[in-house]
Order: sequence, then structure tokens, then C-alpha cells
Amino acid sequence: MSKFLIVGLGNIGEEYENTRHNIGFAILDSIVKEHNLKFATGRLASVAEYKLKGRTIILIKPSTYMNLSGKAVNYWLQAERINKENLLVITDDIALPFGTLRMKGKGSDGGHNGLRNIQEILNTAEYARLRFGVGNEFSTGRQVDYVLGKWNEEERKILLPRVQLASEMAQNFATIGLQLTMTNFNNK
Repeated sequence: MSKFLIVGLGNIGEEYENTRHNIGFAILDSIVKEHNLKFATGRLASVAEYKLKGRTIILIKPSTYMNLSGKAVNYWLQAERINKENLLVITDDIALPFGTLRMKGKGSDGGHNGLRNIQEILNTAEYARLRFGVGNEFSTGRQVDYVLGKWNEEERKILLPRVQLASEMAQNFATIGLQLTMTNFNNK
């Protein structure tokens, strides 16, 4: 049975809940709710595990804070003996318009500290990522405030269906593979 590690990036703590930067956590919360699971406290992360179409899917929300996400990713890849080809990292992206979903098999960190740390620790940019566009409605020098800010009223109206679609994409990555998921979902 093949195993998959799906990582939602975010920051732990109440002050970060419902912020743009925590969209990875929100998407994993959606999957957990859909399958009636619960997160347990694990090493360097909150962890949930379930079976889907003959595959074991391990979901982690790193508890290391965003900038050290690579420690948790590396630990769980090794502990569960999961190949990097079966790793999916879900992250926010200011370079994409709000609600845009884009899955790729590799790429740069795009200035994202969580992705940068994962790439440094894994020593590769060759891993799948699902980027959730959060837009870039901020003035010069206000990027941190923007990504750590809460969703506005307009965003909240369309957030749930986009999070559900992202959840579906993440699970399809494990069941039908990267290429087919990209073909079926990118640009939807």
C-alpha cells in the first residue's frame, strides 16, 4: 500500500487562525472534517491518518511555525518511509489572485519562507505543491501584515468552496496522481 504525506503550511496559535498564511491548515481541517477524523499531537506536527482508495494518507500541520516547516516535513517523510514523489505541500501564494488553485510538481520557493525551509532541508525543489492564491492587495512593506491578516468579508464569501476544491485536489494527488490532478483541476 502506498503512503502519501500531505502537509498544510501555517502557524500554530490562536492569533494565526483564519489568516491568509494559514490556508494550508484550513485545507487539512476540511479534509479531516470530511472524513470525520481528528488531529493528534505528534512529533513536530499535528497528525491525522486515513485510508483512501487503497492508499494511506498522512496529514500534518507542522507545529514548528512556518519558517521551520522543513524540520517537520523531513521528520515525517523519514519516520513513515514516504518517497518525496508522494509528498504534497499546501501553501498560500501572494503571486496568484485570490482563490486561484495551482498544483505543480516542482518549483522555486517564490519568496515563501516555509517553502524555502523545506527546500533547504530536503535539499531539493522537486516535490509537489498546491498553491492557494491569496492575492496581493497590500501596499509596499505591508506584505507580512497582509499574509498574517484575517480574510476580509468578500474573501470569506467564496473561501469555503475554494477550500473544498483544494481539499479535493490534495486527495486526488494521492489517488490519481500529480499529472492527472493538474490536468483536471488547474485553472478551475
